[in-house]
Amino acid sequence: MSKALLCCCEDVTASEVEHAIEKGYRDIESVKRFTGFGTGMCQGKQCLTAVARLLESKAKTKPSQLMPFTPRPPLFPTELSLWASASFDPAVAPGGGVPESIGLTENALKPEAPVPSKAKIVIIGGGILGLSLAWNLAQRGETDIVVLEKGYLCAGASGRNGGGVRMQWGTPTLITLAQRSIELMKRFARDMGINVWFRQGGYLFLAKSEAVVSKLERAAQLHNKHGVPTQILTPDAAREVVPELTMTGVKAAAWNPLDGVIFPWPFLWGYATAAQKKGVKVETFTKVIGFEQSQHRIKKVITDRGDIECETVVLAGGAWSPAIAALAGVDLPNEPHRHEICSTEPLKPFLGPLVSVLDSGLYFSQSMRGEIVGGMGDAREPAGMNLGSTQRFLTRYSQALTEQMPQVGRVKILRQWSGPYDVTPDNSPILGRTPGLPNLIQLSGFVGHGFMMAPAVTERMAAWMATNESDELFERFTLSRFEEGRMEREDMIIG
Repeated sequence: MSKALLCCCEDVTASEVEHAIEKGYRDIESVKRFTGFGTGMCQGKQCLTAVARLLESKAKTKPSQLMPFTPRPPLFPTELSLWASASFDPAVAPGGGVPESIGLTENALKPEAPVPSKAKIVIIGGGILGLSLAWNLAQRGETDIVVLEKGYLCAGASGRNGGGVRMQWGTPTLITLAQRSIELMKRFARDMGINVWFRQGGYLFLAKSEAVVSKLERAAQLHNKHGVPTQILTPDAAREVVPELTMTGVKAAAWNPLDGVIFPWPFLWGYATAAQKKGVKVETFTKVIGFEQSQHRIKKVITDRGDIECETVVLAGGAWSPAIAALAGVDLPNEPHRHEICSTEPLKPFLGPLVSVLDSGLYFSQSMRGEIVGGMGDAREPAGMNLGSTQRFLTRYSQALTEQMPQVGRVKILRQWSGPYDVTPDNSPILGRTPGLPNLIQLSGFVGHGFMMAPAVTERMAAWMATNESDELFERFTLSRFEEGRMEREDMIIG
């Protein structure tokens, strides 16, 4: 194996690409995520051809299959201060931006072999929810499972988020689930044998309005009641946690040192690999195009690679779930909302917690590699599966970030991307059996926090599916609650 450098920006060698190929990653986007090539200053301009040639020679990937590679704007690394100096019209809704589909070739990587013709359980969605459920079911001895993913692993929302995990929520249920998820994340590397770079640097929420201050104060009381050590801080006290903050316009802050950040990609890969070792089949680049139903049950899942006869179907497609559910005649109230995010060049580590201005939806943290990774919600963003990248976001984000931390104004943004929040009418998930179609189990609607809740939710769902014992989680959060007028409101949502 050669140690020749293929990606000078990220020090990725030929041997590391070959290791990714041995692991089963045979497309450009997957190798990019596994090795980190193409994520540095040149954004793949210097190394893409070399990696493609290695895939062609070592993985026998056809030239027609080597085209998918999504270049990330901006075209050149650009300082935050420059973006902050630009203008935007706050009254105008965001446009489409640079299309997400640039570089993608439809069906280029579709496996030639058909999917398994039969499985006890089919899980639709190869994100963190679907894969962690498959692993938890396999832990209980149920391995006759097929997971279907329409793209590559980490292609969807699970691979596009900032990796934040927090116990600071507004309801006892989510607080309890988050506590358990963080407990599982702390031992994930040991249990799964993969480094997920989990770091408990805390979450520091900043409040600029009295309404948000009151929200944080109410939440802190609830947190303390459930054993979460959240404190309400003055701006001066919050500056002791992050000295670089200006605290411009900030009235108060909430601080929990037990919250943290985890690297999304290996977290998802860890579940996928562990599930596959137990016999679960993970089928990528496979689209669900319909269902065969009889006597109020799904009998087969129809894909573009063949049909799968099954006993149970779990819909874990995130913001794509409503479109899939519609194929079975089921109407889900979820709506996709684009949330943009970006990453800077790496800096010497200085920022411990994830910082969020709850009023505006701004959040940012520093990764273990040193990048400032952050995003910002946009109240003008319309519903829809639009995953383009916009200058409007870079301007709004840079202005808000440099207001609180002006010294990063000279730091360059390397790349930006977006992912969909899976938004429900009450900001709470849809779980459990589908009315009128009981073998279709819902697992979606987490409004941007499914990634951090997945370990605990799927642990409980696997137990519920395996034993058929009652669990209030899958009774309270059912799809039927909307028709019955029962809302499970959660308002501690960033963005």
